[in-house]
Amino acid sequence: MKIKRFKGWLYLLPALAFIGVFLVYPLVDVVIYSAEEGYNFATQQSTGTGLGNFSFVLRDPYFLSALKNTFVLVIITVPVSTGLALLISLGLSSIKKLRELFQTVYFLPYVTNTLAVGLVFMILFKKTPYSEGLVNALIKIFGAPSVDFIDGPWAAKMFVLCFYTVWVVLPFKILVLTSALASVKKEYYDAAALDGTPRGRIFRKITLPMISPMLFYLVITGFIGAFKAYSDAVALFGTDLNAAGMNTIVGYVYDMLYGDSGGYPSYASAAAIILFVIVLTITCVNLYVSRRRVFYD
Repeated sequence: MKIKRFKGWLYLLPALAFIGVFLVYPLVDVVIYSAEEGYNFATQQSTGTGLGNFSFVLRDPYFLSALKNTFVLVIITVPVSTGLALLISLGLSSIKKLRELFQTVYFLPYVTNTLAVGLVFMILFKKTPYSEGLVNALIKIFGAPSVDFIDGPWAAKMFVLCFYTVWVVLPFKILVLTSALASVKKEYYDAAALDGTPRGRIFRKITLPMISPMLFYLVITGFIGAFKAYSDAVALFGTDLNAAGMNTIVGYVYDMLYGDSGGYPSYASAAAIILFVIVLTITCVNLYVSRRRVFYD
């Protein structure tokens, strides 16, 4: 028994070493950096330890702006993308002819480079001295004034960012939900049809409970992914997100490390821990809600 146990730990050793080096050690290092006040990147020395870095970050207007942008992005894109994916998946599941073709078309944005998609979105929405963009051309058809979505007001830029984020994450959610709908046992629908159950009730009482684990998975991963948003904003508004007023928490962390205001790993670590606490809290709330709302067959 001892030999078998030793062999088991021996087999796990490479994975444990990998986790320790690339997960545990960086996490401990971030916690240490966040507590070192007045840390000098050149001399590798600090003036003391405490919560001063957290106090600075929470009072930094750039961080507060990034926090607001991130929360707005999360609140809008997660429910919108999940709801749209569910509607499209239900439509695809009801189509018999050319179903595979439509699934491929909807999945194409997921395999396309996000920066390339962002460039296309910027061309569609950006106003230039020579053109107002395709979207503004459509807006003018309906008699409304053109809007500068890339360099204009914050609400317009946030609309484009949310639109772009939903576009990027939608294909994966459609793929997952389409597979979940296909896995629902046909016997349930046959029994409901024999009872003359309306379609709305079938959807609420059979379809939603049976695919609720996948919906819960998409909501959790959607929250985490939206909180980590950074490349989407860069693709639309460039690398100077602070000037554009469209920075995110991850972008703030990057700027503190490598941007124009870089060289402050203590502030970056403090911001990263704040982000970790936010994501952990929301995940725990979702896990608590899922105990009553998620049905595991």
